[in-house]
Amino acid sequence: MLDKNTKSKIITEYSQGNGDTGSPEIQVALLTEKIKKLTSHLKIHKKDNHSRRGLMQMVGKRRRLLNYLMKKDEKRYQGLIEKLGLSK
Repeated sequence: MLDKNTKSKIITEYSQGNGDTGSPEIQVALLTEKIKKLTSHLKIHKKDNHSRRGLMQMVGKRRRLLNYLMKKDEKRYQGLIEKLGLSK
């Protein structure tokens, strides 16, 4: 779970306009941050399969959002990939 400050910082950084909280860029950035936290948790707790399942669901959701963004606007997709440091 992300704290309020981190979440608001991500939202302001990736928002497309004033009051934007649900664009694909924001959703992908939030999921990426959650995935990073959960990955570090799973490095310590190797047998936590319930959290591993949640991680796989988040990765799948992020992939679907990225596919949607690529179909909709490839320029925005490329910018987001570079900004987050993700690979295709």
